[in-house]
Amino acid sequence: MKSISATALFDLKGRTALITGSTRGIGLALAKGLAESGARVILNSRQQTAVHAAVAQLQALGLDARGAAFDVADQASIEAAFADFDRAGLSIDILINNAGIQHRQPMLDVSLEDWNRVINTNLTAAFLVGRAAARRMIERGQGGKIINIGSLTSEAARATVAPYTVAKGGIKMLSKAMAAEWAQHNIQANSIGPGYILTDMNEALVNNPSFDAWVKNSNPAQRWGRPEELVGTAIYLASGASNYVNGQIIYVDGGWLSVL
Repeated sequence: MKSISATALFDLKGRTALITGSTRGIGLALAKGLAESGARVILNSRQQTAVHAAVAQLQALGLDARGAAFDVADQASIEAAFADFDRAGLSIDILINNAGIQHRQPMLDVSLEDWNRVINTNLTAAFLVGRAAARRMIERGQGGKIINIGSLTSEAARATVAPYTVAKGGIKMLSKAMAAEWAQHNIQANSIGPGYILTDMNEALVNNPSFDAWVKNSNPAQRWGRPEELVGTAIYLASGASNYVNGQIIYVDGGWLSVL
């Protein structure tokens, strides 16, 4: 078997990556990292203005970026977006299902509407977008990479975030189900489980002195993570370096889960 250099293993040149929910925070950091490794990246959000701004930000850095505004929780919107990709000759080799929302409330008070909203955006959307991408990967016969963004709550529950916890636990098992069905087509589906990361979604927690202290005191790293600290894992899972890794979740949490 011909050996491949370490540099070539992580090279994403010639690949096209769709990253959902990628106009800010973790999604934007992942898009930038994949683009810097040679991939053409497609940024996504429901808001066209946000997509334009994020694309312009990456293009100003000389990166190959374009945008696609569509709702990841709406099947018709997803199918229309992928039909547009097909017409434009864009073959999605790498999909990162990153789009997500949070809802903090005691479970006894969570409405069915809020429950469904979180589950649909954080879990069902990953199934719908993943299925659309996988169909085309299988038709092309060249395989592909699917990376689903999980969470610490894929492994451990915390009070007041029940819908999010259930959705992220589902992400872990969705990746395993994808691997079980699609590995035969040379598709690798894995998850990344971020720890407590400095993002807009967590801004209220960062600014809460007691919660900020709890995060730092409960984590061996004694700090919050940064979005860019997820990039290396994403590049690994998006590249040829992970061709025999499937159905796994890699936690990037500073060691938080190891001391529970």
